[in-house]
Amino acid sequence: MDEVRAASMAGVRTQSVLVVLFDGVQPLDIAGPVDVFSVAARYTGSEGTPPYVVRTASLGGATVRSAGGLRLVPDLDLADAENPDILLVPGGPGMGDVGSGLVTWLRQRGPDVRRVVSVCTGAHLLAQAGLLDGRRATTHWEACDYFAGRFPQVMVDPNPIFVRDGTISTSAGVTTGIDLAIALVEEDYGRAVADEIARLLVVFVRRPGNQAQFSAQLSAQTARSDPLREVQYWAAANLASDLSVPALAQRAGLSPRQFARAFVEEVGVTPGRFVDLVRLEAAQRALTDTRDGVTGIARRCGYGSPEAMRRAFMRELDVSPTEYRRGFGKPSTLSPDPR
Repeated sequence: MDEVRAASMAGVRTQSVLVVLFDGVQPLDIAGPVDVFSVAARYTGSEGTPPYVVRTASLGGATVRSAGGLRLVPDLDLADAENPDILLVPGGPGMGDVGSGLVTWLRQRGPDVRRVVSVCTGAHLLAQAGLLDGRRATTHWEACDYFAGRFPQVMVDPNPIFVRDGTISTSAGVTTGIDLAIALVEEDYGRAVADEIARLLVVFVRRPGNQAQFSAQLSAQTARSDPLREVQYWAAANLASDLSVPALAQRAGLSPRQFARAFVEEVGVTPGRFVDLVRLEAAQRALTDTRDGVTGIARRCGYGSPEAMRRAFMRELDVSPTEYRRGFGKPSTLSPDPR
């Protein structure tokens, strides 16, 4: 820790973080990022010079009641707030009832802020203010279709946990605000500081922004018909077997063409894509839950070789299996894999 602090002390400048509050805000959208910015002082800065100072504000400086009933007392009125270095806009079920006053404030002040960040459905407020026009953005997976329909001028990407487009960053549901905040700290103070914060908060070390919001079993529907549903279950339990379309079609009692068409109609993804996702998900679980070597995991999950598994991880998660395990898993009891 001392080495990390010493390496990051030079040129420390306190940055202001302003968190917008409103009735019905999601508390975790606030608490997660705020904790990241607050604990950064343990690993960087110097006495009397914290890296970040966080303040909260609401319209009129009014006390708000969050989703779940917590009363939050802001530090100041939004009208009195100076432009911060980082403006954080959380989401929550009350987002739909926010009046024009807050949206107008965001429209007027947002363009002059160096970094604007939204968590979960906070992206909807940025979109209403016109701050996301022509930009890529994401939000909670459950709200992505509605978001895309209401704001066609925004390029909505439903898959990543966060998206950074210029000065504006948007994150997906709730805890992904922590991932985005850690990415901002890394930008300011380097990877070592970001890694220490992630370890302290017991979260994935530098979870990549393009990681999928939810698992293969959630993103793919369960087939309605028994033959296809049984094929899904069998494939997930036999990842090292031949999971080609002809092999799966034979198990379902259909021709490859019939099988592929019916699978897409009922499951929502192609058979090949489904197999890719369940293999990746199984490999992720093995890396985090066991101490098995990468070679054995690759073979058991149907990749055939560590290199094939590495390519799949890089393509889908932008990290290697070894990096994934290092971030949030158990070290292997075998010799380290060079990859």
